[in-house]
Amino acid sequence: MKIGEVARRTGLSIDTLRYYEKLGLIDPPWRQGGQRAYDDAIVPWLGFIKMLKATGMPLADVETYASLRRKGDDTSAERRGMLERQRAAVLAKIAELQECVELLDYKIMNYAEIEARHRAEGGRKEDESDRPDT
Repeated sequence: MKIGEVARRTGLSIDTLRYYEKLGLIDPPWRQGGQRAYDDAIVPWLGFIKMLKATGMPLADVETYASLRRKGDDTSAERRGMLERQRAAVLAKIAELQECVELLDYKIMNYAEIEARHRAEGGRKEDESDRPDT
């Protein structure tokens, strides 16, 4: 498969694919008439790389993971450990974001109550939303 097809199927740019090659995240493709020709197996691997990046895994760690992957099953414990640590980091971030959502929900509800009170009172000029307790 040509590089443009890989880009289309993965949503990655051609420049990104070349960069990933340079970093060693993906194996250099074989050449067909001077053009890169990738195996179909690259698509799920690139999907996994995208997922790791989406979790916030630093590119250096993705590079380490890719290097370990190339070494085969003897590195499975190390790779599992990397994924377990990343999973824990993702769960911590989810918990942090859930707290943010709860605060936003509170603020939204508070503003809705202020607006309802404002309408019920016929509108006042004071902006209660600027008070410290809101």
